[in-house]
Amino acid sequence: MTWQNVLGRVAFSNCDPIFNSLDKKWEILPAPPSWLTGHLLRRDCLCAPIPTADYAKHSNELLLLPELAIASNGEVGSVLLFGSRTIDDMRDIALPSDSSTSVALLKWILTKRGLDPKFYDSGPDINYMLSKCDGALLIGDRALVAARENPELIRLDLGAEWTKITNLPMVFGVFAARKDSPRQKIIMAQKDMLDQYKMFKKDKKFRNNVIFESSNKLGFEGERITEYFVDEVSNLLDNDGVKGLELFLSEVCGLSSKPTWLSCD
Repeated sequence: MTWQNVLGRVAFSNCDPIFNSLDKKWEILPAPPSWLTGHLLRRDCLCAPIPTADYAKHSNELLLLPELAIASNGEVGSVLLFGSRTIDDMRDIALPSDSSTSVALLKWILTKRGLDPKFYDSGPDINYMLSKCDGALLIGDRALVAARENPELIRLDLGAEWTKITNLPMVFGVFAARKDSPRQKIIMAQKDMLDQYKMFKKDKKFRNNVIFESSNKLGFEGERITEYFVDEVSNLLDNDGVKGLELFLSEVCGLSSKPTWLSCD
């Protein structure tokens, strides 16, 4: 098995609809979002969903796979700022190390509000983070679990906040590959992943199986994970999603050029 047959995936539930039963010809490399960027650049895998902000840093080396993303149009449910006081009153915020996109988005939102709290890097543990700071940013499964276990905390959903400001979807992660990777292999991977997600959306039995397994993994009732997969996080990148992505890359990341896309023709 060479790196050309390895697909990176985020080690959170937000990609389960794609990777739950992907064809066995692909080996799967799970890792936190920020780690996947390094795996991709080192040729540990053919392609991977990486933080959108990381693509901006390495856009000269990478291209994007069309129609695939980790996105939301409104609430995302798993990128949350927690605290015992509102964002306007937070003096300091603990930031996790596992996603550059959420950190960049939070700082942009704060700037839009004219706020300037102090930031501290931290491991993604909500109790420790809030013992040191007024606010704690969490992503992925940890955010979902923290929201369930700490209903008394004030929460700001960063996906909802972005859409409220821009009226566009927020693209937290993009599926990327190195520009010098074998094109036909990338096209094959993109098609297999997209077909898998389309099956999740159309095939009720398959969708229910994915939701059941994801719910058990996280210790949730199926209803919450159904809501998460159906109404909040999406792995499909549509035309509005592309507009939201391009706005984030230019407005938040300062990328002056348009992203480079894989041509599947």
